[in-house]
Amino acid sequence: MTFKDQILEGIPNQLPQPKPFDANINHAPKRKSILSKAEETLALKNALRYFHKKHHATLLPEFKNELDTYGRIYMYRLRPDYKMYARPINDYPAQSKQAAAIMLMIQNNLDYAVAQHPHELITYGGNGAVFSNWAQYRLTMKYLAEMNDEQTLTMYSGHPMGLFPSHKEAPRVVVTNGMMIPNYSKPDDWEKFNALGVTQYGQMTAGSYMYIGPQGIVHGTTITVLNGFRKIRKEPKGNLFVTSGLGGMSGAQPKAGNIAGCITVCAEVNPKITQVRLDQGWIDEKITDLNQLVDRVIKAKAEKETISIAYLGNIVDVWETFDKANIHIDLGSDQTSLHNPWAGGYYPADLSFKEANVMMADNPELFKEKVQETLRRHTAAINKHTAKGTYFFDYGNAFLLEASRAGADIMAENGIDFRYPSYVQDIMGPMCFDYGFGPFRWVCASGKPEDLAKTDAIACQVLEDIKKQSPPEIQQQMADNIQWIKGAQANKLVVGSQARILYADAEGRMKIAEAFNQAIKNGEIDTVILGRDHHDVSGTDSPYRETSNIYDGSRFTADMAIQNVIGDSFRGATWVSIHNGGGVGWGEVVNGGFGMVLDGSKEASKRLKQMLFWDVNNGISRRSWARNDEAIFAIKRAMAIEPNLRVTLPNLVDEDLLNSL
Repeated sequence: MTFKDQILEGIPNQLPQPKPFDANINHAPKRKSILSKAEETLALKNALRYFHKKHHATLLPEFKNELDTYGRIYMYRLRPDYKMYARPINDYPAQSKQAAAIMLMIQNNLDYAVAQHPHELITYGGNGAVFSNWAQYRLTMKYLAEMNDEQTLTMYSGHPMGLFPSHKEAPRVVVTNGMMIPNYSKPDDWEKFNALGVTQYGQMTAGSYMYIGPQGIVHGTTITVLNGFRKIRKEPKGNLFVTSGLGGMSGAQPKAGNIAGCITVCAEVNPKITQVRLDQGWIDEKITDLNQLVDRVIKAKAEKETISIAYLGNIVDVWETFDKANIHIDLGSDQTSLHNPWAGGYYPADLSFKEANVMMADNPELFKEKVQETLRRHTAAINKHTAKGTYFFDYGNAFLLEASRAGADIMAENGIDFRYPSYVQDIMGPMCFDYGFGPFRWVCASGKPEDLAKTDAIACQVLEDIKKQSPPEIQQQMADNIQWIKGAQANKLVVGSQARILYADAEGRMKIAEAFNQAIKNGEIDTVILGRDHHDVSGTDSPYRETSNIYDGSRFTADMAIQNVIGDSFRGATWVSIHNGGGVGWGEVVNGGFGMVLDGSKEASKRLKQMLFWDVNNGISRRSWARNDEAIFAIKRAMAIEPNLRVTLPNLVDEDLLNSL
């Protein structure tokens, strides 16, 4: 069968042969046993409903074995035989070009070079899933191949509920992930309902089909590291950034450190993924001995090298050893998947990787104790370094939150705030999000590197033109992103699809998108897919990350994210998604995203202006109402540009008046 035939087949009438377990692939750890006997039976019934009754006797013992062995039913037998990658858009069988673009993005998320656990349909973050099982993948791709531009596919946490009549201006796909009733949204609830096959954790851009490999997080991390060094008034050259985690975020931190120009040490416990990142060029060196690591860092400091070093081992040992060796750490952070602390997101010290995985599945309570003990040690070691001048920030992975829950010495003197800031509070919020700058991204659907090079040049020219007229408040942001896009080709950031990311405000996003659409119309490039990370100005309500610099008490509300997705859906998005969880964990955040296809048409031009303006200014207006000075400036500027925009502005209260009470 051809690739197109296999897509159109969907769930096959004749079962394919069972697939052998491939030990060379990085696999998700076994999930803990959480279901009762009755619930195990229900999980099996739920899985078998995808298949004709004639197959149930064959599949039942197989699915039971998967549930017992892995804690989930992945339906490995249904994994396709064809190579998984983002094909050129015209290679997909589709009646709708918009649907073909979504198929391309789904396959990119599951590309072996992109996905963290590709056979378990997990893209990143340890549990960020595109689908729960391979039947869902096959059925979704078939629906997309068959749909027309007057239908909308409804996705319930990985399950394709079906095609429904709509209209040409409606989204082609609407995605929800993990949307639990609040009173049934505790950690064991998520594990249970995920094991039952009725919900999933979509992370941010995994379950919304907009992940572009590590490039997305590399860009944000580069900006963070650059501005972190600016904050401490040091040049990156010859200075040290220490962090951890090479799996869930694809090794982005070492690459960002190299682009910024510092020395980066990143610890990782998984030997397989560490070697993958070395082979991919996302780290320069791998060291397995702490004494060798100390010597190598001393040499790098003395010679003012720009280098990224992976330490294969636990990050706690690095912090403790560097303290004893009196190695000064300039910047410190952590990017392990602590949103998922009990299922492989963070590993305890003094256990091997293999021992920890066994304990995680067989003795989850002891594993939790060990993780929390390690978090206390981790925090204590960081505190010793910060007392000597290290600048430490939380990188939005729930490190501070989970450390506080573990009883670590992480709280400020008031007992309410954390001892250390979130990077959004100190860097990204006031410098980027409040001004409307966030992670705008695009994918060249032709799959041609030359199309990506052309879009890079177009975007760079647009930004340089805008910068000439930009106010002083945003000159640094403009300069950083022009520098980024000029170096994008040289830094070899593409993994998977021909994609690019940069931080832009509403003006930049609309003008770049319009320039792309015109280039498509003129035949200079093929179709372009626009998107963004959910980690943006408007897309996410997350009290410990994206909205951590909202100080009016509303950071624990989720109106902005919900309004964002609703507004995007009727202003022209090709697909929209809303998730419970993403970045900092299920139950800790609500976040939304979109995708938009540019085809060179007048309709696309109209849609991009309507949607991109709203997608950014929704968040700026909320940040302005929270009395953030930068956002007040930005929304006033937006109203001056767009006469149809009228936003309620806050009246500021004299602090002396309040203090007089």
